[in-house]
Parts: sequence; structure tokens; C-alpha cells
Amino acid sequence: MDDADAVLAQAARNMLASGDWVTPHLDGVIYLEKPPLFYWPMAVSFAVFGVHDWAARIPIALSAIGLCLLTAGFGAWAFGKRAGLYSGLCMSTCIGLFLFTRVVLPDALQTLTIALSLWAFLRVLDAEERHSRAWAAMLAASLGVGLLLKSLIGVVFPLGAIFLYLLLTRQLFSASVWKRLRPLSGLAILLLVAAPWHILATLRNPPYWSWTMKSIPGEFHGFLWFFFINEQLLRFLNLRYPRDYDTVPPMLFWLFNLAWLFPWSVYLPGTFKLCYRPIDRAGKTRLLALCWIGFVMVFFTFSTTQEYYSMPIYPALALLIGSAMVLEGKLGRGGTRVLTVVFTLAAVVCIAILVAVRHYPTPGDISDALSSNPGAYKLSLGHMEDLTTKSFAYLRLPLGLAAAACVIGAVGTLRTKSRRVYLMVALAMVVFFHAARVAMVAFDPFLSSKPLVDVLGRSPRGELIVEHHYYWYSSVFFYTDRRALLLNGRTFNLIYGSYAPGAANVFIDDAQFKDIWGKPERYYLFTKAASVERLASVVGNDELTTVKASGGKVLLTNHPLPIGGSS
Repeated sequence: MDDADAVLAQAARNMLASGDWVTPHLDGVIYLEKPPLFYWPMAVSFAVFGVHDWAARIPIALSAIGLCLLTAGFGAWAFGKRAGLYSGLCMSTCIGLFLFTRVVLPDALQTLTIALSLWAFLRVLDAEERHSRAWAAMLAASLGVGLLLKSLIGVVFPLGAIFLYLLLTRQLFSASVWKRLRPLSGLAILLLVAAPWHILATLRNPPYWSWTMKSIPGEFHGFLWFFFINEQLLRFLNLRYPRDYDTVPPMLFWLFNLAWLFPWSVYLPGTFKLCYRPIDRAGKTRLLALCWIGFVMVFFTFSTTQEYYSMPIYPALALLIGSAMVLEGKLGRGGTRVLTVVFTLAAVVCIAILVAVRHYPTPGDISDALSSNPGAYKLSLGHMEDLTTKSFAYLRLPLGLAAAACVIGAVGTLRTKSRRVYLMVALAMVVFFHAARVAMVAFDPFLSSKPLVDVLGRSPRGELIVEHHYYWYSSVFFYTDRRALLLNGRTFNLIYGSYAPGAANVFIDDAQFKDIWGKPERYYLFTKAASVERLASVVGNDELTTVKASGGKVLLTNHPLPIGGSS
């Protein structure tokens, strides 16, 4: 998909092609936004399976599977096998994990390292643990890996939770506890894992340091300043440049977790009656889970946020919910009744929409039936507001599957006895996720530029131009594996690297575009349909030949195509 999906995949591909495994590049410009560890597995996947979009998704799929298994194992260790199973079900079939792993992002793997480090912490302190030294090493290695995935939060989040736990249990100044944790050898392991890349990236992207706290256009202060001051400190303070991100209001950020943990969030009230006293393994795990959740959520309450930033707390919530589900009781049965109502209402709505759109025609693709609400796009699901009644005509199959999933959930929660009800809920979610996957296929022309690239591949050879920001058409770069000029695109994520010594000169303005477009050589331009009128005012309407229009985007060329070469 366009946006971050193809951006990270192409950065990994460029690493493999160039042999530079230290500094990521996009379109010839250094891209220092993310640490490299998430690129490396993708690059290895490309080397083994070839460069394909599905190969880019193998590492994130394995990360999600590993996170679910780890949560189940953590729960079984702390609460018993049945609670472990329920915790794993909660993690693997909650909406949030499915939704936020549709895009190639490192957050699932980051969450895995945080969960592993905190489980290792408890095992180090467990009096019955016979391999505490190995778990102490695992704790340190997990922190190092987290640092290579999303920088400081990979260390700050688990250490913050550990600090709160030791403070609440009055062990913060216990010599025996610190002896078991082995902080000096742990620091050595962390540095062994994370320091080499940071040192190499600093040396290869000078200047080595700058004391300025100003983040302004036109200046390049090297890797280390950008990575730690601009990306960590100034982003937290909402002073980072470029301001290429938005933030979710704190109240929504907290409440959204009820949706991301659905359907299992209905059992959260049962966690209120659990014991959180650290008198046994279960109580210690629950208390640590509270510290884990509290630290992450309070941290982001005072920082900029996106909905998926709360993913690190999913395993903690799953552990609490899984241990509560074992107890059942009135709150558990009440949660099941809530699910019956929700699934029933959702099934009725899906069926009603199917009936309402049964005679609607579906010309073109779904983008022709969507509305536009730019004000909502600061949310990851902001495009949901673009849906219209007519657009659901393009989603008949996924709507039918979603209705079937809701029927399974409604009947399963109403008729199934005892603990098997949880398996029926999980089954309903599996079917629902399949419906969501099929729906994404219908949205492909809107979410990706691949239909335009497919036509480009059958057209005469020419140079590429992309209007505005790289992210808007990032799938063009992935599917063509070519460089392109960026028209008015020196903005957002690439602007800092564009001022680095040796950066590719790929940025052009309207005046340069007009000169290039008038040359005898062929050029292709990827742009939004809404921008065609503006571009016509720059070069003249007769100079724009449409090659292909799809998903609200247009592929244009500057010279007429051979007969049969345009659509």
C-alpha cells in the first residue's frame, strides 16, 4: 500500500541492493526515521524468496505469531495452562493486533521484545527459577533489540514498568534483587547488541554531534542529533521538524483500547476482582501488568500519539483478561451476554446493508463511491468516514462474511455452555478477519498505486515524476524499483535527509516541472485526480495525456501514446 507500508519495504530492498546495511535510503535520500532492525529481516526475506510484497510481510507475520505464543506462554507460567490459552486467544484474535499488522510496521516486533523483557524480569526474581542468569541475559538482550527497533522507547517502556514494580514492592533498593538482575553484565549485553549500529551510523552520517535544540529546514546536523534529539526529545515535546504527524486526543487514545482489545475487552470488568498483591507468581504478574499498562499510557498521554502506539500494552491486558476469564463468575457471564447483543446487532446491520445495496451498480472501483473527509485523516481509521451507502455495494462479499461471523458469535455466545464459549468467540473473529482481508482487496485501487504501475509496465519507457510527498505514491517506487523526481515533494519525512551531503537531487518545483514536461523525452507523472486541473494550469491542458486513472489517482504522460497504449 502507499504510505508507510511500501516505504519500509522499499528501504529494506534498497539495503539489499546497495549492500549498505547501516543507512536506509529512499529515492537516493537518506532516511533516518527508523532504526534498522526491522529492515534487516525484510531484506533477508527478499534475498531468500525474491522481492515480492508478500515477502515483505513475512517478518511482521512471524512477529505477530511469536507475540501470541509468548503471551500464551507467559500466561501459562503465571496463571496456569487454561489462563495461558485464554491470554493467547485474546492476543491473537483481538481487533488491534489484526488491524495494525496489515501495514508493515515494527510495532508488533517491538511489543514482542517488551513482553519478553518483562517476563524475563519476573523469572529472574522468581525464587524457583533455576536459570536466573540466562533470563537476566535475555532481559538485557531484549532491551538491546528493542533499542534497534524503535529506539529509546524499546528501553524506556520496560525499564519504566520495572521501576514502578520495584518501587511498589519495596525492592528498589534491595541488594539481593540487583544482584540477581546483574545490571553491569546486562548493560554490557545491551551495548553489544545495540551500540555497533549506532556507532557506524554516526560515523557514516556526520557531523557527529550538534548542541542545537532547534529543528529547522535547510540544516543537517548528522545522524546522532536527528535520531536522539529531533526524533526522541523534540517529538515527545511536539517540537520536531518537520511536523509530519498528527496526534490522537488523550481521551480517545485511552478509550480506543476497548475497541483494539475487542471482543475480549468485555471481560475487563472481571479483572477488577483479581488479586494484585505480590504474594505469589500470579499476583506479581498482575501487578507488573498494571505497572506496564500505566507507564506506557501515562507516557503517551503527555506525548504525540497514534492509535497503534498503545500496542505495547496489549499483552499486559491479555494476561489480565485471560486470568479473569478462568474465574468466570457474574462479571464473566455478563461480558458474554454483552457479546451476544453486540454480535446480534452487528449481524442485523450487515444484513440490512446487504439488502439496501443489492441492486446498486458497481462501475469502476470503490474510490468512485467514497466521500472525502481530510479532517478525519489524522486517525488511522479516519478513512472510515469516507464510506457511503453506495460504497458498500463494492463490499458485498466481505459484508456477507462479516454477517456470518457475527451470527457465529451471537449463536456461540448464546447457546454454547461453559468455557467453550471463548472458542466460539475466537472462531467468529477468525471469520471476521477473513472478511476484513477480502474487503482490503476491494480497497486496493484506493490504497495502492499498483494498478497504475501495471499499465506503466505496458507503456513506452520514460522517466518518472511523482507529485508531492514520497509517501503518497510509495508503492510506485516499490513495484517499479526506480527513482523518480518529486514535484513539490521536499517535505515531511525526506526533508531532513535531502540536505545531507551527497543527497540525490530529486526535488523539483512547478517551474522546473514545466521545463521538463516540454522536453522531447517521455515522462510519466503520478498524481491525484484532484490535482490535474492545477497541473493543467502549469503546462497547459493539451500537454497532459491520461494513461490510466484508478482509485482517485491518475498516471499522465507528456506525449501522446501509440494507438492502444492509453486507457
